[in-house]
Amino acid sequence: MAAGTTPPGMLRPVVHPADADGRTRERVLELVAGAGPVSAADLAATLGLTPAAVRRHLALLEDDDLVAVHDAGHPTGMRGRPARRYVATSAGQGELSGTYADLATEALRFLRDVAGPDAVERFAQERLAELGERYAARLDADDVEGRAAQLAAALADDGYAASVRPVPGTSAVQLCQGHCPVQHVAEEFPQLCEAEAQVFARLLGSHVQRLATLAGGGHACTTNIPLRPSPPTPDRY
Repeated sequence: MAAGTTPPGMLRPVVHPADADGRTRERVLELVAGAGPVSAADLAATLGLTPAAVRRHLALLEDDDLVAVHDAGHPTGMRGRPARRYVATSAGQGELSGTYADLATEALRFLRDVAGPDAVERFAQERLAELGERYAARLDADDVEGRAAQLAAALADDGYAASVRPVPGTSAVQLCQGHCPVQHVAEEFPQLCEAEAQVFARLLGSHVQRLATLAGGGHACTTNIPLRPSPPTPDRY
């Protein structure tokens, strides 16, 4: 039988163009959430599509308020029109977050109403402490920069679309998380974000500073990490 032919008695699977377009658009949204701010040309190179095809998907995502153009200003000394770069909106992040956010939010509201706000904070700290213990085994680099890269890899494996970027002219890096599974819960309960930052500081051995969060309206959760380690603390994992 010639390669590519369908065996007798079997139907050739049909892929409708609309279905293929939907899957591609979903992939574009995932990449924008993980790598944004990102240009159509960069997305096209990653997906193996033409920039025109990617711009068509971006336009539809923008119409649905799932992505937005990121305004970073015009670089000094650059001529011409700067390339448009895209980030995922809060609605776009919600599209990727699954359907359990409402249930989780209701559960935390019940905990707050029954046991008080302190109970929510304790829950957040215990939940993130378990995460920290799991990640601690993967962070064995000798310096802060190496541990930050390992932490980003661990977070990426768990679906946080995480990466580490150097901060030019400083002795610091930024840990960026383009997706957060609990974003919409954290919008009402920022204790989750605060506890996460505390865990990052203990894991990395460096005082970290949260610059932006998805829950707070940022296009990514951005954590500044000085590369000079902080003195060790007794509660380090």
